[in-house]
Amino acid sequence: MGRGKIEIKRIENATNRQVTFSKRRGGLLKKANELAVLCDARVGVVVFSSTGRMFEYSSPACSLRDLIEQYQNATNSQFEEINHEQQIFVEMTRMRNETEKLESGIRRYTGDDLSSLSLADINDIEQQLEFSVAKVRTRKHQLLNQQLDNLRRKEHILEDQNSFLCRMISENQHGVGGEPKMAGMPPVLSMLTPAFPPMPYYGGEESSSTALQLTSPQLQLQAAEAAGFRLQPTQPNLQDPACSSLHAGHGLHLW
Repeated sequence: MGRGKIEIKRIENATNRQVTFSKRRGGLLKKANELAVLCDARVGVVVFSSTGRMFEYSSPACSLRDLIEQYQNATNSQFEEINHEQQIFVEMTRMRNETEKLESGIRRYTGDDLSSLSLADINDIEQQLEFSVAKVRTRKHQLLNQQLDNLRRKEHILEDQNSFLCRMISENQHGVGGEPKMAGMPPVLSMLTPAFPPMPYYGGEESSSTALQLTSPQLQLQAAEAAGFRLQPTQPNLQDPACSSLHAGHGLHLW
């Protein structure tokens, strides 16, 4: 049973077209190689796919460039040499025209250079600007919502920290034994301050030592023992007239 004839036309299916190209390209290069080997011919093949990929083959005894030169000599034809300066000038001209076009478009979007536009062009620019403004506002609202969420999270964190600090302060104020501690005072002063009530001021130029004399030694001793300290009598300096005149008895020394 023989093979049926295949209709020669463009294959619409892209996958089938690629598969057929690969198979037939391989067959073509194989036939070119067989022709070069069997007949000692100089063969060169160049194939470009639909995607622009190039495939080439040349006889083992020569290169593709040699074949192209031989072709030019045989046909007395020369390929046009590329003028690099002219190519650079053409490219610069194209880029300059594109730059001017872009600058003109920017001026039109900013409301300048509108005299040469028609009503349809102005309507198109207006629609594009409205669409751009809508996108900008949407992005702005997204950023504002993100900032609000961040501020809410910070608020919750600060509230938790505040609650923790309030709980710690309450625990510190109600320490061991259920007695409140005096905040902001050193331990010694907080223990001594309740034992010594504020003394009234009697006027005159009396010093603090004279004011302390108004409290009896028994009260001083009781207050110091309640605070955790003991008072020990000390021997006054009998050679000091000021001390003998101010203190008739023994003084008290806190230790």
